[in-house]
Amino acid sequence: MSSSTPDLTAAVVTVSDSSYRGERADLGGPAVAATLEKRKFRIVAREIVPDEEPAIREVLIRLASQARFVVTTGGTGVAVRDVTPEATRAVCSRLLEGVAERMRAESAKTTKFAALSRGVCGVRGEAIILNLPGKPTGAVESLEAVVDLIPHAMQLLSGNTKHE
Repeated sequence: MSSSTPDLTAAVVTVSDSSYRGERADLGGPAVAATLEKRKFRIVAREIVPDEEPAIREVLIRLASQARFVVTTGGTGVAVRDVTPEATRAVCSRLLEGVAERMRAESAKTTKFAALSRGVCGVRGEAIILNLPGKPTGAVESLEAVVDLIPHAMQLLSGNTKHE
């Protein structure tokens, strides 16, 4: 693969106690994966983890070494067990605040509750980690608001910093 074409690998992580226990179908993960595949990303892993910060941190660290783009769905709200942003911050060296701001701004056009989403986007090594809401429509809407930025960010992380 040339330096101008990033390796569009992605991993999708559903953060949900009930899906992890098999009590509720995972609808967000498949919706996010399908959206990424339409954008030419190759899904290399799909996992479900409980709303436990250590479990989320572990899966993010592991998957960031396997995929250039790790996307989570779920655990971004204000409930006590919504700890996905905290786990993401803990494993990232830098945050990309503008990405999360853009997601919330786009979502605010359709729901007033967008302001309650605490999802973040950050960098771990050469991987980008992005938190999406758990509701499938919100997850896809948020992803579509920023997915076109990701290949360029990947190029920059790979050292391709030439500006044309």
